[in-house]
Amino acid sequence: MSAQIIDGKAIAAKVREEVRQAVAKMKADTGYVPGLATVLVGDDTASSTYVRMKQKACAEAGIHSFGHTLPGSATQAEIEGLVAQLNDDPTVNGILVQLPLPDHIDEEAVLNTIDLEKDVDGFHPVNIGRLAMKGRDPLFVPCTPAGCMRLLKEAGVETSGAEAVIVGRSNIVGLPMAMLLQKANATVTICHSRTKDLAGHVRRADIVVAAIGRTEMITGDMIKPGAAVIDVGINRKEDASKKRGYRLVGDVAYESAAAVAGAITPVPGGVGPMTIALLMENTYRAAEIALSKK
Repeated sequence: MSAQIIDGKAIAAKVREEVRQAVAKMKADTGYVPGLATVLVGDDTASSTYVRMKQKACAEAGIHSFGHTLPGSATQAEIEGLVAQLNDDPTVNGILVQLPLPDHIDEEAVLNTIDLEKDVDGFHPVNIGRLAMKGRDPLFVPCTPAGCMRLLKEAGVETSGAEAVIVGRSNIVGLPMAMLLQKANATVTICHSRTKDLAGHVRRADIVVAAIGRTEMITGDMIKPGAAVIDVGINRKEDASKKRGYRLVGDVAYESAAAVAGAITPVPGGVGPMTIALLMENTYRAAEIALSKK
């Protein structure tokens, strides 16, 4: 069996073009332009790179981007004060606080400070709580899990009645992903570092979402023939043939898994592009909410 490759780059480009057109129409019809504010604390290289990528995506979508950088020594009060200012700024529709924050900062308290209607990352406790509750819908869904769901939909994967296994239980991906799949009528199992017989759980899955942050941990012999595999992981693997000395791989051993799976996301080029695409979509929706109240 040769798996269908779920092309995250192409699907993300489609989403971003839809957002660009919607933003252009909003501007033409109302004169209003959505705005996204990013808050970066410290000088972590990866976080800085992610913020730049988000700002570039804003420019391409026609969304105003407001970058705010604080030193790693910033206090809780300084960060929450900045967020409060952005809450009150009518030109800002979405507020994205880049995680992780320095160890001395209470992340939950910072996220709780963000106005619910500007929580385009979907991490506000109320949004997460609504996601967890039957019959309730959050204003915004965390971007990476939402992107994974879009990939499954675009690939034609049936979620209703499916056995889904999530490998990883982070607040950012694993737990919201499990809640989304449950809302889509899948039967969901969450596995983690202390799960007994991980391979046995994964082999029963019609849908596997790997988000545990361990290089090529999920191998082809663990995949049920025909299963859909979504690989959220991104890890460096030493490779002397590459100029930089490494290559990027996921949490799934791609070659062996692709030989068995029915559909699979590559790394890179799978889930990664979807995260920023869904952030742009959430920012546009936040602008719609703001306009509806004017």
